[in-house]
Amino acid sequence: MMPSARRPRSHRSEFGPDSPILKQPVAAGLTNVGLMKALVYHGPGQKAWEDVPDATISEPTDVVVKIDTTTICGTDLHILHGDVPAVTDGRILGHEAVGTVTEVGDAVKGFSVGDRVLVPAITKCGRCEYCQRNMPSHCQTVGGIGWIFGHLIDGTQAESVRVPYADTSLYAVPANVTNEQAIFLADSLPTGYEVGVLAGKVRPGDTVAVVGAGAVGLSAILTTGLWGASRVIAVDTNKFRLDKAREFGATDTVEAGDNTTAEVLDLTGGAGVDVSIEAVGYPETLLTAASLVRPGGTIANIGVHGVPVSLPMQDMWIQNVTLTMGLVDTVSIPTLLKMVASGRIPAEKMGTHSFTFAQMDEAYDVFKNAAENSALKVVITPG
Repeated sequence: MMPSARRPRSHRSEFGPDSPILKQPVAAGLTNVGLMKALVYHGPGQKAWEDVPDATISEPTDVVVKIDTTTICGTDLHILHGDVPAVTDGRILGHEAVGTVTEVGDAVKGFSVGDRVLVPAITKCGRCEYCQRNMPSHCQTVGGIGWIFGHLIDGTQAESVRVPYADTSLYAVPANVTNEQAIFLADSLPTGYEVGVLAGKVRPGDTVAVVGAGAVGLSAILTTGLWGASRVIAVDTNKFRLDKAREFGATDTVEAGDNTTAEVLDLTGGAGVDVSIEAVGYPETLLTAASLVRPGGTIANIGVHGVPVSLPMQDMWIQNVTLTMGLVDTVSIPTLLKMVASGRIPAEKMGTHSFTFAQMDEAYDVFKNAAENSALKVVITPG
């Protein structure tokens, strides 16, 4: 969930792993339990497309959704690297989907069998303190972190998925929005928009730099125009991504190298940018983003940093620079859905490769080696 991933911080919750919401239905000993196919994690570097028990209702607030479209996020790659220890052997991966409701819990009022829905990366109860603060990324009822699919409960890279708190978590997909458009609203687009554009406080006339033109960086570029940015400078090492950045709305591109800062400053007449968005997650890219911002500007960090970063605070403090960071909340989905439905945001441009469920391994190989395959996001359907 981030340029590539949004790795969760450690957290504690009074609900914790014993919450009934986080417990899976137990199939052992039951008869007449159907089977479905799903991508199952079996430890670092190990995954398999295999038979598992069907997704079923566990709580009255649940629905079951048949997956019509899913995708892969950089977070899934982090999991396979062993970077997210909360994901244990046997977990079904994935946290983004568009699908059709096939079963509805007794307490669900807003959705019916047959509804086409977007399953977002973040699950929210709608009632806890953080949900009421519009920060469902830290929903206390589901364990203190809103990202539970493919993490704390079984995910969406499967033929079906159980969705807790359906009424407050799912979104109906308008008839004029395709599955291929809606799927990127589950994570990438809200992440770029919320953690980049909104947190960075992009305003009319601003000059914006986006360091890293992967899927989330491109999502930020695509949505800067909603707040009237006059100039958007994309910075990346990959020429394919820089070409795509122009298609997504960048006015200028800079190939990252030894002279990156000088080139961007030259484009701004030496002033620097109003908002500098970091969408990679490496120490050097955050330092680059910090070097581009003007006094009084904002650095919006989207990237997931796996190691400490030393910032030159001795120089930055006097510049009145603001630094933001965070985990996506997906609360912007209703707005983004309207913009996609109106044609204002061409979300379908995010998908560069299509695969079927039977080609799941190939899809992962292409996404893992995105630069070599000129890939942004993959679209995976039953076929």
